[in-house]
Amino acid sequence: MIPGLRVGHATDAVGLTGCTAILPDRPAVGAVQVLGRAAGVYGIEFLDPRHLAPTTHGVVLSGGSAFGLASVWGVMQYLEERGVGFPVGVTVVPLVAGAIIFDLGVGDHRARPDRAMGYAAAAAALPGPVTEGNVGAGTGATVGKLHGHERAMRGGLGAAVAERAGVTVGAVMVVNAVGDVRDPETGRLIAGARDARDGRRLIDTAAALSAGAPRPAFRPMHTTIGVVATTAVLTKEEAQRVARLGAQGFERALSPPHLDTDGDTLFCLSVGDARGDVGALGGAAAEVVARAIARAVRAATSLPGLPAARDL
Repeated sequence: MIPGLRVGHATDAVGLTGCTAILPDRPAVGAVQVLGRAAGVYGIEFLDPRHLAPTTHGVVLSGGSAFGLASVWGVMQYLEERGVGFPVGVTVVPLVAGAIIFDLGVGDHRARPDRAMGYAAAAAALPGPVTEGNVGAGTGATVGKLHGHERAMRGGLGAAVAERAGVTVGAVMVVNAVGDVRDPETGRLIAGARDARDGRRLIDTAAALSAGAPRPAFRPMHTTIGVVATTAVLTKEEAQRVARLGAQGFERALSPPHLDTDGDTLFCLSVGDARGDVGALGGAAAEVVARAIARAVRAATSLPGLPAARDL
């Protein structure tokens, strides 16, 4: 990933769910941008510039719908045991934010990331390259759900990094969109809704909706979530701007993004001391978010009835 940040996964390969812990080496300045109408989040009040807490201690991305927010408590336990958190005299209180995707319809709906899985993800967190594909929070992710899971494809988790004038910007994204995924460089569809249950031709969800296809009825099968982090030093207000600009990466790689049944959420973490222009950092954030979304589906592997991008 980037210097000063560790990423760890806990994966249930049988139940097809999991969670991912993203932990700064030291308390980080954080922010969040929530888009769509179906977000599931925890602890984002700590990231508000008006909140007393100056920093945050981690972010959890999880499957399991709202049940998966229990994994945040496992990460908090792991950090408290190591003295990481907001000091309150008798102990420390780790300030950990979280966001979830809905993956209950992919594997065993009774399998949900819990406190133990959150703890395991935190314990597994390491610096360096991030394992991608159907791991952690990306285990049960799917995309292209205009016609439900019957014509959908496998989503996943992806990561990307960019350098800008001595500043590093990286993203970890979990892709579980209602819409399709496009290559942000060429605009070509690479994963999404298919023409038939056993089909391999992508139908282009955005074009279908523009032509009058009914929007998907509410089905809790939504959401692309992630974290963009930088080695630049930022205030909370600046981090919020980077998150807002970075969310443009959703629009470059998801087609269409932010539907009513999506709950797209992007966190921003400042984990370094380098100096950088906020506008330039926002542009880099949008780039790595889009690239990470594309990498997520390219790294995915198929399941029966759910092909992956590599199968087309």
